[in-house]
Amino acid sequence: MARAPTPPLPARDGVSPSCVAVPAAHWPTVLDFLAERLPALTVDEWQARLLAGEVLDAHGQPVTPGLPCHAGQRLFYYRGWPDEPPAPVAEHLVFQDDWLVVADKPHFMPVTPSGRFVRRSLLVRLKQQLGIDTLSPIHRIDRDTAGLVVFTVQPHTRDAYQALFRRRRVDKLYEAVAAHRPALSFPHTHRSRLEPDPQRFFISREVPGEPNSETTIERAAPLGAHALYRLRPLTGQRHQLRLHMHALGLPILGDAFYPMVRHAAGQADDSARPLQLLARALAFDDPVTGQPRRFESSLHLAAAQGRWPLPEAVADYTAPERTAPPQAA
Repeated sequence: MARAPTPPLPARDGVSPSCVAVPAAHWPTVLDFLAERLPALTVDEWQARLLAGEVLDAHGQPVTPGLPCHAGQRLFYYRGWPDEPPAPVAEHLVFQDDWLVVADKPHFMPVTPSGRFVRRSLLVRLKQQLGIDTLSPIHRIDRDTAGLVVFTVQPHTRDAYQALFRRRRVDKLYEAVAAHRPALSFPHTHRSRLEPDPQRFFISREVPGEPNSETTIERAAPLGAHALYRLRPLTGQRHQLRLHMHALGLPILGDAFYPMVRHAAGQADDSARPLQLLARALAFDDPVTGQPRRFESSLHLAAAQGRWPLPEAVADYTAPERTAPPQAA
């Protein structure tokens, strides 16, 4: 895995600088490129940033508006902060030592800055809370999904931890609530080929071809018309668990994309009906310390507790008490 370039700008309030690389096309100047490629700011706003020395090259030197633009050039800058609503539910710190930080992410919070969420992302909030600018996630879960996310503390160990996921050496357990269909037999292993939808960039779909995704699904407990399921993904394709449950005729409760798109990416969330999918547990042998690691979420799906839909949009689960995270022995 190629390493991201080291930014010449420090993090600001937990937000790392962004980097944009100039592709093989023709823009006369850096200002022309930035104004066309990143139109969230006007030409005048980009010019003001450039003149204020807020855009740097890969060597940490300020870039002027009239500097010639060439392919491969890397530019570093602080992205603007959108007007973000406060997080209705905070993250919960599960574990911290010199190597790893593990946190429980609530529904509707992205792991990293994305779209209209920057300061409300889990990464930025943890950087601000812990004062560790080197935090980096070693895997991702969807913004709609709640549960465990693991971060590295030391940059030089990042690839070793990420390799665990690439090599499928992490035991991942999810929980989901969906319809109860007694006629279906479990456990069931579902394999299929998943590819991005060519018409709608924010969803995926099952297509004919060699499988590139695999999930083992168990029915854990009936819940009246619904049931609690345990899902163990061997692979990590986008929306894999959501699509595999949908393929069985068991779309996950609260899913805004499958079987049909209820609202597109970027639109307002239905906070009363969060996706009932939880990253419950992770286990692996630590490549740095040699220790066996196992982390378990302290969150619970609302529908599994008989609360569905939620009466208010401020609490999608019973938040655990804020206690100090356990330290490594």
